Amino acid sequence: MSNIISIILGRSVVVASMALALPVTAAAQNTYQPSPENLAAREKFNDSRFGIFLHWGIYSLFGQGEWYMNNANVNYREYAKAAQAFYPHNFDAGKWIDAFKDAGARYICFTTRHHDSFSMWDTKQSDYNIMNTPYGKDIVKQLADACHSKDMGFHLYYSHLDWTRDDYPLGRTGHGTGRTGKSDWPSYYRFMNAQLTELLTNYGRVDCIWFDGVWDHDQDSVPFNWQLKEQYELIHKLQPACLVGNNHHLNTNEGEDIQLFERDVPGENKAGYSGDADISQLPLETCQTMNGSWGYKVKDLNYKSTATLIRLLARTASKGANLLLNIGPQPDGSLPDAALVRLREIGQWLRAHGDAIYGTDGMEYATGGDSIVCTKTDKTIYIHVLSPKVTTVSGLPVSKRVRSVTAYPGGQRLKYKYKKGQLTVTDLSIAKDCPDYIIAVK
Repeated sequence: MSNIISIILGRSVVVASMALALPVTAAAQNTYQPSPENLAAREKFNDSRFGIFLHWGIYSLFGQGEWYMNNANVNYREYAKAAQAFYPHNFDAGKWIDAFKDAGARYICFTTRHHDSFSMWDTKQSDYNIMNTPYGKDIVKQLADACHSKDMGFHLYYSHLDWTRDDYPLGRTGHGTGRTGKSDWPSYYRFMNAQLTELLTNYGRVDCIWFDGVWDHDQDSVPFNWQLKEQYELIHKLQPACLVGNNHHLNTNEGEDIQLFERDVPGENKAGYSGDADISQLPLETCQTMNGSWGYKVKDLNYKSTATLIRLLARTASKGANLLLNIGPQPDGSLPDAALVRLREIGQWLRAHGDAIYGTDGMEYATGGDSIVCTKTDKTIYIHVLSPKVTTVSGLPVSKRVRSVTAYPGGQRLKYKYKKGQLTVTDLSIAKDCPDYIIAVK
């Protein structure tokens, strides 16, 4: 204990096995062919429609969000002292997963290592991890066990950038955290791949690796080579069914299995992150916060209403995408009460209306705007009316003969006209507190 900071910030362990240290050479030219297991995993993911994002690390102790070190220009050695105060005595992985299942979520995505470099599992690549805290228990292991026992999808977030390690080549963030400015990309690349190997070897089935941080070098005069293809090949070699997604805000790269959109449904760019990304044919996912922050922020009580979140879920599904809804757990391991209330209410709504969300495809309805969106299955179109001010749905293209138009659930028959492949539903009367009035078109 004489030099606790040097213990906490121990450099990466040298990885002897060449299987862990991918060569820093040009990628092979053969194109990525997803395995049958991977294709099945994509289909399962695409049917899930709703997941929970969890931004949790020692940054929660500061109550200023996960970007606190960068935003406040905190020296990384001073920041690291927080690890010796991290004791989330109220953390219960089983209770977390039960709450998420009750909310209707089909998978979680957990931040194993964020930009601050702290690892939430028993990694052997650095001493800066959860085992060297007063808590001293592997968070990732507990979540993996709970997910596997309760049939919950298990996705792992992993940061490509680092505000602490000297071997990470400095990008456009992390300039005020006290790093030396030296870099050693081969060393950092080996470190990342060794950590990914641990996560994909020691924790059973991992359904997805969710990368973030490539945008840290988007202003380089010479494009930065992240060697993504080789890294993706490592993941698929270790677990062929594991999906790879990357929150780079660009078009998808070879080896990626899903496409991610931050704070926007696909096709929109309201948050300013998706302007350079075309919608691919891959399964899609939108991530969004419940309040305004990803990590726990003590002053951010501006939570979106349950109705707003349900409408976001419907709008996301109408684009053929999943909603990954974020929660920032508190430093003691508790989930914020405001988040739990919304989870319970979303779960109640999904138990009644889930058939219009899960396993559906998106359907374009150009004249609906944000007020009317659609999802569909082989035999049913679900019209989601997201504003109680709407009294008529007009000009909806329907290629097959319409057999019935009813309120869902309940089955109340609605007035409609069907002519020349277009459907109009009239005389709607929607309660002011209804978040999503659904019409089932058979």
